[in-house]
Amino acid sequence: MSRLGLSAPGVVLRRPGWTSHSSGSLLGGLWRELPVMAIGTACGLLAAWEGAVRAWSIPAFLLPAPSRIGATLLSRWAVILPEALVTFGEMIGGLVIGAGLGMLAALIMAGSRRAERAVGPLLVVAQALPVFAIAPLLVVWLGFGLASKLAMASLVIFFPVTTSFFEGLRRTDPGLIDLGRLNRASRRQVLLLIRVPAALPALGAGLRVAAAGAPIGAIVGEWVGSSSGLGLLMLHANARMQTDLVFAALAVLVAFSIALWAVVGALTRRLVFWSPDTLSIVPQGE
Repeated sequence: MSRLGLSAPGVVLRRPGWTSHSSGSLLGGLWRELPVMAIGTACGLLAAWEGAVRAWSIPAFLLPAPSRIGATLLSRWAVILPEALVTFGEMIGGLVIGAGLGMLAALIMAGSRRAERAVGPLLVVAQALPVFAIAPLLVVWLGFGLASKLAMASLVIFFPVTTSFFEGLRRTDPGLIDLGRLNRASRRQVLLLIRVPAALPALGAGLRVAAAGAPIGAIVGEWVGSSSGLGLLMLHANARMQTDLVFAALAVLVAFSIALWAVVGALTRRLVFWSPDTLSIVPQGE
């Protein structure tokens, strides 16, 4: 940063709340992504749920209490864990593939106005198609194996990553672009060395949205056709009126989503440390 002349004398840029003792601890970043107030709210909702079920004697096959769901999660963990690992692998694979393709599409559109006019409307059309309408076709084309689940998860993740990264590329500070052109930077250099770094905070926001929605594509794909996974487990449990097992699988999915969202957010804070929401200006010596 100092070589670009962006820091004032006697001033350093520092991540807020990160001391020399923490030195950018990833665990500290994860904790910031899961605020205490949100955890307290979740606990309050679970307590109200438990109390309502007990007060009105709601049958377990209609709405099991959180305590029963927790007991089922522990007692059936040997059944849930293998299926959860399958779904988690599909989520991670879909996130990597969808994010990679989304970033590539955004770079192509940002580098060529013709590509933007040609690809942009197709992205809107693809996003407008219902997920459940595409899933059976993917199963027919790619089979009941991993490929169809990865394709479905990638489709769900692709659009938010593409749109957020592309908007970040479009809204780069014109002054930075003019500075690069004054220094005889080529169009490719302006894109890769100026616009891409400036768009990384927007990309991070898109990745967080994509991480939170990563289970959607995987579960929909498993519902349509699969031989394993939490989606298949939920279908079988629902057919047998094992509602507590369905909620236990949902709890695992929620945990996966929160974990991915928190990890992506913490990594974004570490990697995009120049973003305004992750910087504070602190005088040296403090």
